[in-house]
Formats: sequence, C-alpha cells, structure tokens
Amino acid sequence: MQPGFHYGLLRLIALATSMLCVASLYAQAPANTNSTLTAVPGVKVGHFTLAQRPTGCTVVLVEAGATAGVDVRGAAPATRETDLLRPGNLVQIVHAIVLSGGSAFGLDSASGVMRYLEERRIGFEFGRSHVPIVPAAALFDLSVGDGTIRPAADCGYQAARGASTSPVREGSIGAGAGATVGKAAGGARAMKGGIGSAAITLPNGLTVAALVATNGFGDVVDPATGAIVAGARATDGKTFVDARKLLRKGEIRFATPGQNTTLGIVATNAVLSKTDATRIAEMAHDGFARAIAPVHTPVDGDTIFAVATGSRPGPADAGQIGALAADVMAEAIVRAARQATSVAGVPAARDLTK
Repeated sequence: MQPGFHYGLLRLIALATSMLCVASLYAQAPANTNSTLTAVPGVKVGHFTLAQRPTGCTVVLVEAGATAGVDVRGAAPATRETDLLRPGNLVQIVHAIVLSGGSAFGLDSASGVMRYLEERRIGFEFGRSHVPIVPAAALFDLSVGDGTIRPAADCGYQAARGASTSPVREGSIGAGAGATVGKAAGGARAMKGGIGSAAITLPNGLTVAALVATNGFGDVVDPATGAIVAGARATDGKTFVDARKLLRKGEIRFATPGQNTTLGIVATNAVLSKTDATRIAEMAHDGFARAIAPVHTPVDGDTIFAVATGSRPGPADAGQIGALAADVMAEAIVRAARQATSVAGVPAARDLTK
C-alpha cells in the first residue's frame, strides 16, 4: 500500500473516533425537559391541597423580586393587591403570587406566604421588618365538597415551603384541586378542571411560560383542532353538548354569579417595565379566548398576572412576548383539562376517553 493511503486511513479513523466521542457527550448530557413555568430561572412553584375536601392553593415564588403586571377581564373577580400592580403606582416588584380555591375566603392564603417570606427576610426592608409583596387571586370551588372548608393562611405557608424549581405538577392539585369547567348545562353536568402549565424557549434564550388554574364557566377547546377537551355534558354524561352551539340557540343564561373563574400567570426571563408586564398580561388573555368558550363572562373572575425576572439582559420585545404568552397560556389550559382527575363525582377528560 502507498504511504498516502495509510495516512488517509488514519485520518478517517481519527475523525470517526472524534465524532463518536462528541455523540457520546451529547447522549450523556441531560436534556432540558422542563416545559412548565419553572423553566424561567428564578421562579419556584409550590402547591398545597387540603385533605378535607378538594381545594387548595398554588404559590409562585420570585424571591429575588420580579416586575409584575395584571389584567382582570372577568366580571366576578376575587383579588388582592392588584391595584398595586398598576404601572403608575409606587412598588415596582413582587416576591410571590398566590392562586387559590375557596372564593374570596381563599385570599387569606397570601397571608401565609407573606409570613413565610418575612421569616426569610425577603421583602422591602422597613426597620426590623420586611414587607413581601404578594398579590393573589381566588377561584370559586365551594360547590365541590364541603364549602365550609377553605384554604387559609397555613395553606399558603405550606405551599411556599414546598415550592421548588422542579417541573410544575399538573392536574387536580393546589388551586386546581376543586376546579371545574363546562357549566353551561348546569353544575351537575360539569367536568373537572385543574392546574396546567406550558413553556417555550426561543433559540436566542428568551423563555415565556404560563401556569393556569382552569375553572371556567365555558368549555375547554383545543385550539389546534376546535375539539372540546372537557365541557358541558349531555344527559348521557359521556358526550358534549357544546356551549358554542347552546349560545347560538339562545340556551345559555349568565344569571348566577361566581362558581367559576380561570386564573393564570405568565412569566419570562426578559427585562420588562411594569407597563410592558401589564401589556403582556392583557395579550395573554387571548390564550383564554382560544381555549375556553365562552370566556370572560359576567360569572367568571378571569385574571392573569405577568412577571418578568430579568435574568436575560438586553432589549425585549413586549409584543413578541405577549404573543408567545397567549400561545403557552392556551396550551396550559388544554393541559389542565387533560391532566385533571375526577374528584367528588365530577368526571375528568381522561374518564370520557377510556
């Protein structure tokens, strides 16, 4: 054989060995499988579910502080500290956001989160005190089980204590434990809602994520297909009546206040102002409209918070982030319905597909 042949062969072997080594390194590298709200650095999520009945709270911690905004679209909200998030008001950051069951009673969960943060000296310092900023919103689930059992301050404290950066647990848990959807044909024919979460990271490192407690009056609809995932059931209990069709027949009435409300949080690692965060919360409601029909009704208290941790420096496009927020919010709503499990005699989507 010619010397050149040997040299070429050796180079081919070396190249093949190098490629195998690189492939091995990639195979061993852990994949980022977190496609939930905690994909945003600096965000922790914790749930606490009451054992006495299906209800609870969900806490989102941003202990280093995050710029925040809010947009309330439903006509029957139960909220705390939302006025503080208006762009013209003094405080610029929050340290946690609480979503809770239990209607207005559940807002007390935020007190427990404040205590948890104060013990760790997190919040605005005033003398010997630290004042954490903890906005909250609650949904109505008192008709599921014993409505005299509601989340209180200890629920928030325990949820905060258990918060982590692990992928968010979804389904009938925390604020979504007693959540229901599809009440256009009456509560007896409703289905189970719950907690859902979704996230997207662009090639440039921008991450936008959503978490939602789905408890709407309307049906949950998959935007990709238009098919109902969970909603008002027919008298056979197994098929859907389709609230969109009932509405066009004039057979839906929005007379009973409360009993509903979908609550959401969107988060990003971008640097945003309070005005930008508020705009993103507004745009994220498009995700509600894509995946819940009807939505933002007089008997819902639909509310979305937006938080920006600022861990990704540089200019941010609020329009782009808001559009992505709507996408991941719609995905999170569908996930909430699909991950839910039946409780207190209320069936879940997975029960109808067996």
